[in-house]
Amino acid sequence: MTGRQTKFELAQVVRKFGRQLMAGDKLSPQQTKVLYNILQCRTASLGGHEEACDHCGEIRYSYNSCGDRHCPKCLSVKQAIWIEKLIESTLPVKHYHIIFTVPHCLNAICLWDAALYYKLLFRAVWDSLYSFGYSHFGVLSGAVAVLHSWGQNLWLHPHIHCIVPAAGVDLKGRWKNIGTGGRYLYPVHQLSATFKGKFLDSLERKLKKEGSLDGFSSHLRKANSTKWVVNCQPSLAKPEHVVRYLGQYTHRVAISNKRILNIGNGKVTFIAKDYRDRAQKKPVTLDGVEFLRRFCLHILPKRFVKIRRFGVYHPTTIRNQGLQFVPEEKDIELLLNPPDKETTAERVKRITGFDPIQCPTCKKGKMVVVRIFPRIRSPAGHLPSLLLSKLL
Repeated sequence: MTGRQTKFELAQVVRKFGRQLMAGDKLSPQQTKVLYNILQCRTASLGGHEEACDHCGEIRYSYNSCGDRHCPKCLSVKQAIWIEKLIESTLPVKHYHIIFTVPHCLNAICLWDAALYYKLLFRAVWDSLYSFGYSHFGVLSGAVAVLHSWGQNLWLHPHIHCIVPAAGVDLKGRWKNIGTGGRYLYPVHQLSATFKGKFLDSLERKLKKEGSLDGFSSHLRKANSTKWVVNCQPSLAKPEHVVRYLGQYTHRVAISNKRILNIGNGKVTFIAKDYRDRAQKKPVTLDGVEFLRRFCLHILPKRFVKIRRFGVYHPTTIRNQGLQFVPEEKDIELLLNPPDKETTAERVKRITGFDPIQCPTCKKGKMVVVRIFPRIRSPAGHLPSLLLSKLL
């Protein structure tokens, strides 16, 4: 599927500075694979097809996407489909957007073992919300949580965005609305202190078990003396609104192509919000290798799940409790005669408003596939690092 072209792309940065990065930094197999995928995305290497308009004869060539979750070209449609699915299973109650952030003095531990760090971060977030649900309202609450690891300048800044329903299931299995109707669902200062204690305690226990506590003890002491802040946004009017709001964060990558302003003279210039100056958008220039090195910090460990559901939003709880989003008004005709299963193109058109098979020239005909280009297969046994070095 084709997309809007930008003047500068992340793939250009990889091609221009990737060799220097590989010479100076030891990349993990996962990081190397991601850079390799980004270079190949929507190129002849991945195959594609030739299309012709059945009305005016316009010819169009489309190359396949890499599908990598870190690629800025591949996520817009996935994001739209994810939002639609979540809306279908979102409870018809108020929701709060809560952001859990950890201080930068713990970044050294994250760099040491990102998978462990993010796992414990998710656990501390849910343990905090779980305990507050019972201690304040006597219910099992829930959350949909999304991990982000970056700040606007691409430096390491792990934090988790959550949408939390103002409702839950009590000890007798009864559904119960919760909240005081105020700005916050829970007292944020208490929630911050609880989250801080749970995360630091779990980190200390795990580091001690791994025999690495002495190397990071100073970082833990500094984090313990730092004030932690959990940011809770006011509730939004409808469940659909808060899901679409969270949807802005679900399938983001560390840098989008549209934020890249220039690549040249060994530098990369991109747009970033300066939160110290009322979130004003300003250009930031980094050495090209440093830009790419920072991007690689946000490549998640293999198979790591960055979007998680807890409590009443966990699939098991939803199934056991029979919880689901039910619109107030149902179309009886639609229920009795459900539509046929949508094709991918039909779904994209309905969700995004963009018709991928409409002729872009005459706007009347449909683009029909007339020829398939096979994917160029790499020799068996080659490591991504070898393939990447050949592409560079």
